[in-house]
Amino acid sequence: MKKKYYTEEYLGTGTQWGPFAISGGFLLLFLLLAFFTPDFASEAVSASFDFSAKYFGLFWQLLMLATLIVSLILMFSRYGRVRLGNKEEPQYGNFRWVAMILTTLLAAGGVFWAASEPIQHYMDTPPLFNSEGMSEWERVVPGLSQAFFHWGFSAWAVLGTVATIVIMYAHYHKGMPLKPRTMLYPLLGDKVFKRFNFWGVLADVTSIIAVAAGTIGAIGFLGLQGAYAFEDIFGVESTLFTQIAFIVILVVIATISAITGVDRGIQILSRFNVSFAVILMIIILIVGPTMFILDAFVAAEAFQLQNYLMMSLTRGDEVWLAWWTVFFWGWFIGFGPMMAIFISRISRGRTIRELVVAVAIMAPIVSNFWFATIGGTGIWFEIQNPESISVPLAEVGQEAAVASILEQLPLGTLLAFGFLIVTVIFVATTTDSMSYASAVAVTGNDEPSTYVRVFWAIIFGATAIALISIGEGSGDSIGMLQNFIVVTAVPVSLLLLPPVWDSVKVAKKLAEEQGIKKKDD
Repeated sequence: MKKKYYTEEYLGTGTQWGPFAISGGFLLLFLLLAFFTPDFASEAVSASFDFSAKYFGLFWQLLMLATLIVSLILMFSRYGRVRLGNKEEPQYGNFRWVAMILTTLLAAGGVFWAASEPIQHYMDTPPLFNSEGMSEWERVVPGLSQAFFHWGFSAWAVLGTVATIVIMYAHYHKGMPLKPRTMLYPLLGDKVFKRFNFWGVLADVTSIIAVAAGTIGAIGFLGLQGAYAFEDIFGVESTLFTQIAFIVILVVIATISAITGVDRGIQILSRFNVSFAVILMIIILIVGPTMFILDAFVAAEAFQLQNYLMMSLTRGDEVWLAWWTVFFWGWFIGFGPMMAIFISRISRGRTIRELVVAVAIMAPIVSNFWFATIGGTGIWFEIQNPESISVPLAEVGQEAAVASILEQLPLGTLLAFGFLIVTVIFVATTTDSMSYASAVAVTGNDEPSTYVRVFWAIIFGATAIALISIGEGSGDSIGMLQNFIVVTAVPVSLLLLPPVWDSVKVAKKLAEEQGIKKKDD
């Protein structure tokens, strides 16, 4: 069976030029439209965003919650002992493995949103929680917990649990290609692996475009934040030129990392950055409002768990929901297939329980504590010195939040410089890992061509520059990035639905093969 999927009739192990040309061509076409007809490109992206948020928002909310619930059921059941990847021992040690996982989603916007989102929810309490008559502390908890929710358990679960289980089984146990279309195998059978199967090509192409949009968004946020931080530290005015310069720098770093390979580039960058980020977080805890951060983290985490179902399924204020929850869900869903491929590549030898604990529990808690440390410090300063954070946020934009927080701390300039380094390397790691996953998607094997990886890294950066340039003209660079991200997640969300139940079937089958469950049980 293993050779069946790598014949002339089916997929080969080289570059699949159809999906490569379509996905790469789509992004190149967008670059041309952005350059020659920026108004048309802007209007098209905005209109598509409105359509996606209106007609797919509820489906995304249900999909995210269902993915988390099924992954937790698998973890707590006897299927949690099932070992994945057709390998007896883990490929990487625990720290290296978790570090590579953390530097994907958290890197995609963790520094940018960790500073800005909590303070925005504090200043303007989410509509689900009535802020009338609330004290300052009572506004802190729901505001911070809303940010926890957006970067928490559901977000991480959709990136690397049920879809990863299906892909690891298909590729490492059954010899199927390591491609997004593999998730359609239970529905369509062998024909999905034929070279020109419409649904297979569509799955691969839309997954590549969606992860491109998510990565492009992260790059764009970095360009805005890095340029502002550079202005704050060195006095060089933040302009479109400096924003583009930072994007070029991180693409160069990502390209160098891509050339060195997963076992060196991504692994080295992720280990360094997680260690450095932890050091910065500890310093802020020590010199900042330590007890406030700890109290807020515990209270907001408890508040989130208490209201999790309601936060997952609320359908109240549609405008607020589209700008916040639907945007984040679209972003993470867009990352889903490629993250599943990437996590499959680094998780051989792990059990389902280890996978779910690391991805859907440990990573969210670490993310939440990061948000509590950075965002909680900002809230504390806003309480102690009103308008010290909110005014720069309103006048400059979300990219000003980190600098406004750090400049009020002891060693503020040094910390700001450290965060600048962390941000650049974080997003460079995301760019590299997602360019790797995109290259895998057009080759079908876990050692894709270096040239293909470099192409994706460069095209990601170029598209981010185009979006920021369009946004500069309209005065809303962040809004343009968000709109582009959400639009591309629509078809991918349909692709991520089958693994919700197929992962259970896979777990059952592997449990029988590994003697964990008898066939007649």
